[in-house]
Amino acid sequence: MAANHGNNSLFDLELSRAQHTHVYVVGPYLTERAARHQARQQAAAGEASQPGLRTHEERIEEAIGLARAIDLDVVGSEIAPLSEFRPASFIGKGKVESIAELVKERGIELVMLDCSLSPVQQRNLEKAFGAKVIDRTGLILEIFGRRARTREGSLQVELAHLAYQRSRLVRSWTHLERQRGGFGFLGGPGETQIEADRRLIQERIARIEKDLEQVKRTRSLHRKKRADVPFPVVALVGYTNAGKSTLFNRLTRAEVLAKDMLFATLDPTLRAIKLPHGATIMLSDTVGFISDLPDMLVTAFRATLEEVIEADVILHIRDISHAESDAQGADVDAILRDLGIEEDASERIVEVWNKYDLLDENRRTEALSLARRRSPGREPYVISALTGEGVDRLLAGLEQKLARGHSELALTVDAADGAGLAWLYDQCEILDRRTMRTGNNKLHIRVAPERLAKVMARFPKARSYEDAKLRKAAE
Repeated sequence: MAANHGNNSLFDLELSRAQHTHVYVVGPYLTERAARHQARQQAAAGEASQPGLRTHEERIEEAIGLARAIDLDVVGSEIAPLSEFRPASFIGKGKVESIAELVKERGIELVMLDCSLSPVQQRNLEKAFGAKVIDRTGLILEIFGRRARTREGSLQVELAHLAYQRSRLVRSWTHLERQRGGFGFLGGPGETQIEADRRLIQERIARIEKDLEQVKRTRSLHRKKRADVPFPVVALVGYTNAGKSTLFNRLTRAEVLAKDMLFATLDPTLRAIKLPHGATIMLSDTVGFISDLPDMLVTAFRATLEEVIEADVILHIRDISHAESDAQGADVDAILRDLGIEEDASERIVEVWNKYDLLDENRRTEALSLARRRSPGREPYVISALTGEGVDRLLAGLEQKLARGHSELALTVDAADGAGLAWLYDQCEILDRRTMRTGNNKLHIRVAPERLAKVMARFPKARSYEDAKLRKAAE
C-alpha cells in the first residue's frame, strides 16, 4: 500500500469515493494549423519545440487512462480543438458554456482538462462549470501520490504537490473530506491547513528538502557500499505501462507491482541478478515516463532517477504493440536528455522492444525486419517479458556489452582446490569449464578490470585466453 495512505480503511474509503465520482475528460488541443503557427513563433524566438507525434484521439485516450489510473468513473470525453489558448479560461467561451450545460445535465462532479491550467484559469472554469476542475499536472500528482511506496517517494510527491499548490492555496476536491495527513486533490480541509498560508507551505517545503537531503546521503552511502564490491548497475526505463516491472519480475523473480495500469511503479527497486555466465549485476526498476511530464516532477524525482543517471547500461523498454510506440519512445529520449543522458553520445542506452507476443504474424515480421535494419551495435532486442520470448538473447547481449574492457584468461585449477574454484565462480564469469582425466579443471574465464589483479595474485599461472589459444594452435 502507498506510504501516504495511512491504513487500508482510509485507502478503501478513498477508492470508494473515487469510483463514485463522475469525471468528464476534455482534450483542449491546438488545431494542426494553430500548432504549426505556434512552432514557427517558438522557432523565431529561439525556443525548442517538439513535434507533435500523437493524434488528438491518441492524446485523449491517454488522458482517460490517467483518470482511470486512480479509479475515477469516466462518464464521457471530448476533444476541444483550439485556434489559440485563452488567458482567462484556456478554452473558448462557447466551449466553456457547452461543457457547463453538460456538467449540469449529467451531474458531473469533476472535469479533467488534459493541459496545464494557471490558478486563475482553474478558478474561472470551476465557477463556470459549477464543478471541480483538475488539470493534467494535478492528476499526475495524485497518481504519483497513490503509487508512491516508500518514504522517499512520498516526500518527492509531496514536494512537487506543494510547489503546485503554492500558487493555488485551495484544494480541488473539498467535498471529499477525511481526517488524514497527506496531499492530493482527493484531500479536503480536514487534512491540513497548509493551503491557507504560503509561509507554512514554504516551511514544509524546507523540511521536506532537508529530509530528502538525508535520503540522498543514505543513497550515496548505499552506492559507495556497492562500489566497494563493484557490480554494474542496469536501469530499466520506459514509458509508463511499457512492461518494465514485468521484465524486472521475470529477471529477478521479484514481486514488484506489475499491472496493466499507468504509473504502476513509482519507487526505484534494486535487485542483484546473475547473468548467464555468472556475472552479477544490479537491476533497477524505475518510475515510468510520460509525455508532458511537469517540470516540477522531473526536478522533484531527480534523486529517484539517480540510479538511471549513474547506471552502466540503460535498457529503454518500449511497448511495440502500442499505436504510439514511436511517440512514447521520443518522450523517453527527451526526458533522458533532460537528465543529461545524450543518446548519441552514449553507448549506455539499449532499446528493448517489448510485448512482441501481442503482435500478429505480419507485425512480428515487420518488427524483426526493422530491428535488423538498425546500425550495428544499435539493434534493439525484440522480446516478450510476459512469455519470456527473446529474454535469453537480451541477457546474452547485455553480458557482452558489460564485458567490454574485461580480460579473458585461461587457467587450470587443481582438483583438490575446491575453495579456489568456488572463489572464481564468485569473482568471475566462467565461460567454459572442462574437467580433465586427472580431475583438474581447465577454465576459460572473464574478469572485470578491477578484479584482474586479485585473480592473478591467486592464480599466477593464468594466461591470456588468446595467447593460450595461439600456443595450443602452434603445438
